[in-house]
Amino acid sequence: MRNQELAKIFSNIAIYLEMKDVAFKPQAYDKAAISLETLSDDIENIYKKGGIKALEKISGVGKNIADKIIEYLETGKIKEYQKLKKEIPVDLDELRAVEGIGPKTIRDLYKNLKIKNLKDLEKAILAGKIRSLPNFGLKSEQNILESIEFVKRSRGRFLLGEIWPTVKEIENKLKRLKEVEKISICGSLRRKKETIGDVDLLAVSKNPVQVMNFFVSLPGVAKIWGKGTTKSSVRMKKGFDMDIRVVPQKSYGASLQYFTGSKEHNIVLRKIAIDKKMKLNEYGLFKSQKSNLKNQKDNLKLKNKEIYVAGKTEKDIYKNLGLQYVEPEIRENQGEIELAQKNKLPKIIDTKDITGDLHCHSDWDGGSNSIEEIAKAAMARNYQYVGISDHTKFLAIEHGLNEKQLIQRNKEIDKLNTKYKIQNTKFKILKGCEANILADGSIDIKDEVLAKLDYVIAGVHSQFKMPKERMTERIVKAMRNPNVDIISHPTGRLIQRRDGYLIDFDKILKTAKETGTILEINAHPIRLDLNDKNILKAKKAGVKMIINSDSHHIDQMSLMEYGVGQARRGWAEKKDVVNTWPLERLIKLFEK
Repeated sequence: MRNQELAKIFSNIAIYLEMKDVAFKPQAYDKAAISLETLSDDIENIYKKGGIKALEKISGVGKNIADKIIEYLETGKIKEYQKLKKEIPVDLDELRAVEGIGPKTIRDLYKNLKIKNLKDLEKAILAGKIRSLPNFGLKSEQNILESIEFVKRSRGRFLLGEIWPTVKEIENKLKRLKEVEKISICGSLRRKKETIGDVDLLAVSKNPVQVMNFFVSLPGVAKIWGKGTTKSSVRMKKGFDMDIRVVPQKSYGASLQYFTGSKEHNIVLRKIAIDKKMKLNEYGLFKSQKSNLKNQKDNLKLKNKEIYVAGKTEKDIYKNLGLQYVEPEIRENQGEIELAQKNKLPKIIDTKDITGDLHCHSDWDGGSNSIEEIAKAAMARNYQYVGISDHTKFLAIEHGLNEKQLIQRNKEIDKLNTKYKIQNTKFKILKGCEANILADGSIDIKDEVLAKLDYVIAGVHSQFKMPKERMTERIVKAMRNPNVDIISHPTGRLIQRRDGYLIDFDKILKTAKETGTILEINAHPIRLDLNDKNILKAKKAGVKMIINSDSHHIDQMSLMEYGVGQARRGWAEKKDVVNTWPLERLIKLFEK
């Protein structure tokens, strides 16, 4: 949990420093934040075992940042951070969630109008105060007001990627307790929904009181809502609520199924149980025992006696209801139960099925790592290949590469591939790019250079507010370019920050099928684009997809698991996702 707390602090320090026009330091803090956010080991354990030297071995952590990590671990505060917050006392989380509001805009709004939070911002817009500021106008006000409404609709929900690492860390701590026999995450988090309201944990223990004591004493707990002998509720410092329940072994599977949900899925299961003269609840699956006693008084006492049928495991519950086991991610009452009754559910994709990642940004376009570092990280994940997809020249702010720079970068990739071939390594680095789809649908790199790449990703990175017809035609034209293989983050949404741009998705699917264009499932938790419904649509249309991390740092390659979770929610199978294929088959696909 300290990993996530420190990552948030360093990310905020970077923003404050950017507000103050400090050079270089913001990027350093951002890199440290990314490393801590995706770090698998507990930062406290790293420090306890190896001291400051162990901290300095973490990517992006030098002596200055290591000192601040130690300061936080030992005191719970970082003096520099406290000082920055006093200088510019704004709610960064609220204001940054508004599209079009960056660090320097936040600074200017506070400096000129003393705007500290979302409420202040909305009030100033409605009073017409912002349009008179430099670089603002009536249109800016209208766009910001729309974004504020979007943020308000999203309140109380947390991104999957914000919650998952923290809860997994808590689950692992509980697993290590000798009193805990079993522990599982439940609810919408287990179903990998893209945003989470609260968190449920379920455990089996012969000493539940000790489990409750440990749970409410976790370092990340801000408030204890309630503490009982078998159930406790807390508010975490990150703002979400978390419950834990301890149940008997015989009810564990039933409780896990019940508390995983969804509500709609569970309602149908209970109806199926009733039709089979049984009852399903969080304690188990039961059938009634009829009494043959002649004495009516005794008969009334026993008429409600129930026989336990199943409940130890979820699979037992589904089996005794006459159903194929339903994976948690697809328990939404969207047709999965009907297919389970016929034993026709698809075998949905798993993280172990992924053979490579084709959307990785290198230090050529401002990413944090060299191409070789990315390759080594991919090999460590047992991938067969990795694709380097640096931004292209239209995105100058992202250090996008022009034609000449792409050719130079390709030479570096060729040298590395020769080196791996000599070492008899079957791993391969693929040459790609993330080109920009311009307003007219053309690509910002010449076709003769695109043709020299192994594959081309193209995406919309500007002018998001086009009318539906124009935006659709813009993307369709790009898909018809014979050099374009993949469309990145196809709807352009940023969860809790920006709605997707207006497109005719059915027309996009039709064109993708005609041209053989692959649609990306972008695994970054703020995107998860395509969403689950569009993934299912693409699957039914026979359109191929790819899950990519869109990483700008090797630690972000671990974001792949969120993309896989999204693909599972969309019922995607290995055959639907091209980066589950072996390298040879993938290369042949791009050569067509």
